[in-house]
Amino acid sequence: MSYESTKIIELGSCAFRQWRADSHCKFIHGYRLVAKFWFGCNTLDERNWVVDFGGLKELKNILEKQFDHTLCVAEDDPLIEGFKSLHAAGGCDLRIMPGGVGIEKTAEWCYNTAAEHCNKLTSGRCWVNKVEVWEHEKNSAIFSAEATKYNIQQENNTIATTMQPPINQVVEFLKDVETESGVNVSTVIKNIPNMPQNGPGQPGARVGPGVKTSGWSNVFSGTSWGN
Repeated sequence: MSYESTKIIELGSCAFRQWRADSHCKFIHGYRLVAKFWFGCNTLDERNWVVDFGGLKELKNILEKQFDHTLCVAEDDPLIEGFKSLHAAGGCDLRIMPGGVGIEKTAEWCYNTAAEHCNKLTSGRCWVNKVEVWEHEKNSAIFSAEATKYNIQQENNTIATTMQPPINQVVEFLKDVETESGVNVSTVIKNIPNMPQNGPGQPGARVGPGVKTSGWSNVFSGTSWGN
């Protein structure tokens, strides 16, 4: 069982410069940013709340300090030194974004900040599912925990599918095949290039760039497995 609640927080009026853009977004321009947070938990607190909205005032202050009446630029912006000088002269309230600027990166920054705050506020009972940030009523971006979990799972799946099973697992598999299909395991093993024939300690099949084998061919030919 899980619960979810949401909170909308106004981040303030913020100026950006996306120096990598080919459009007018490469110039300093501003938006009135609004963010929506999705909070989740498996167990409600003693007041039957997912999260105490009153306890989010500190989070709101952190977000406003980052975005309200500030100038956000990327860490690798070619004009970074000029912006630092402008900040030192009192011409802007500069915020340097290590991960880059853009509404997507703003959503990610808000997510990470809220997740840390929520974890401390609830001692790990509550978490942040996702954050959506609006530049205006037509444009928004979302950063979510599900996206993060999906990417991790995809990486794990890639690693798993590229790993080759130990040879003893292959032999055990073939023995099961023999039992179910009548295929002679010894004949199959002889068709495996450089397969160790005398037990542990013998070299296995060579692998790597430039190494070719004759292949397995259809070892199940003549059985229902080979059709």
